[in-house]
Amino acid sequence: MTASTANQTLVADGVFRLDDDGRPILFGSRCNNCGNHMYPRQSGCPKCMFDGAEDIELAQTGTLWTWTVQAFPPKAPPYLGPVGADFEPYGVGYVELDNQVRVETRLTVGTPEELEIGMEMEIVAQVLGTDDDGNDIVTYAFAPTGDSSNNQENGDAS
Repeated sequence: MTASTANQTLVADGVFRLDDDGRPILFGSRCNNCGNHMYPRQSGCPKCMFDGAEDIELAQTGTLWTWTVQAFPPKAPPYLGPVGADFEPYGVGYVELDNQVRVETRLTVGTPEELEIGMEMEIVAQVLGTDDDGNDIVTYAFAPTGDSSNNQENGDAS
């Protein structure tokens, strides 16, 4: 897997890739003993303690399991975004994929009126900023299904 595409750099290696349409696909794992799904991927299973798991790609859609709003800048590092007056609150939540694994994730919306437990979500690419070479630094986030206006939109880093 390459960490970069044309004019884009993924925020981290080994966590996700972009498909042909530019949508992120998360890398997870599935236990070879009990079938437990994990994210991020792991070599052993925390459920049955078996030391063997296969790498899998996780679903691109899911259900919002719970959420909150990050109303102040997180500790930097690892936070890369604006602080002070330039900081904009954003949603953070758990999205359940295929009733198999819950992924802690940034959400593309950050106001309580736009979020509801149980709503359908889809993964989108989100630009965090630009690196020293002028490439977009890309991460993933989940958006309410059908809200494709957030795809590749510049957002605050988390």
